[in-house]
Amino acid sequence: MPIRALPLTTLACVLALAACKPAPPSTASATPAEAKPATAPAAAAAKPGGADDNLNAVLWMQRSVEYRAATETVYRAAADKLDVALKQPNWDALVPEERGNPAKGLKPAVVMDVDETVLDNSPYQARLVRDGKEYDEVTWDAWVAEKKAKPLPGVVDFAKAAQAKGVTVLYLSNRAVHLKDATLANLRQAGLPVADDSVFLGLGTVVDGCEQNGSEKNCRRLLAGKQYRVLMQFGDQMGDFVQVVANTPEGRDALLEQYHDWFGERWWMLPNPSYGSWEAMTFNNDYSQSRDARRLAKRAALDVAP
Repeated sequence: MPIRALPLTTLACVLALAACKPAPPSTASATPAEAKPATAPAAAAAKPGGADDNLNAVLWMQRSVEYRAATETVYRAAADKLDVALKQPNWDALVPEERGNPAKGLKPAVVMDVDETVLDNSPYQARLVRDGKEYDEVTWDAWVAEKKAKPLPGVVDFAKAAQAKGVTVLYLSNRAVHLKDATLANLRQAGLPVADDSVFLGLGTVVDGCEQNGSEKNCRRLLAGKQYRVLMQFGDQMGDFVQVVANTPEGRDALLEQYHDWFGERWWMLPNPSYGSWEAMTFNNDYSQSRDARRLAKRAALDVAP
């Protein structure tokens, strides 16, 4: 749900990396997969109606009151912190290496990932479960074009409260730039504030002087920091907040340890059990493996009671 801001001429090469509907890396490297996985080989595809790793995750997101309560809890708590953040001139939700320039005097903003942070794409995930398929660019683009994603519980109230306080809402997403118009239309339909088209920073956004590594977002956060004092960041993946250089258990644990105190203050994490770099980590970020091979690796990663 990587970074070099890619020119549009090379955008086609990275569309497999859709952000928090992002695509996984093309190799088995430790680069994070903050996007949806590429299509598995046909031979490994699950039969419709058969077992699916994502069934319980999608069902929980769609049917449990616990999921709705969790997202509302995050957004209500964040709203309570807005005034505190606004009053403290040194409050900044960007890590120092992504700040790039002094924040003093800049307009305030919050940076929000889109998929499973602002918009709920579980109906798309449910289609994949029903049909025994995995993410691919064609079905994902078709879903985005439908503009039917609903807002997560609590997000509209938070975003409107931020807007009322003069805070710009920026949408920093690994949705590709060719999906910009459909995404902004969906956000508006969902009741979310969209100041203008510039608030969408999609995958493929060109950032002068910054080399984007796959679907990583550090260049686009740097771009946001040039224009705004970023009060808060919201996401469902660690890479929505800070660059994940090594998508390994050790690398991810180190980031959480380093920025532990930022969560619940400057950074706000939404639950997403359906997909993400946490899953890719367990099979060495290698989506070229069959579903069965990936499942075996995930089972091996379990902490099993003796």
